[in-house]
Amino acid sequence: MAGTKGKYIIVRLDSTAGTGHFYTTTRNPRGEKAREKLRMKKYDPVVRKHVWYEEKKIK
Repeated sequence: MAGTKGKYIIVRLDSTAGTGHFYTTTRNPRGEKAREKLRMKKYDPVVRKHVWYEEKKIK
């Protein structure tokens, strides 16, 4: 159906290690946790460790 809004939004997860590595993922903009920024622990291949990734805006 044309003109309908998507249920999920695309966000960028930037590494807190400062390597410039990032992941993109989707999240639900509604609900209890919608106001909080997404934070996940994922693998950073630049430093070869699991580090925290935080949500940033996609430019």
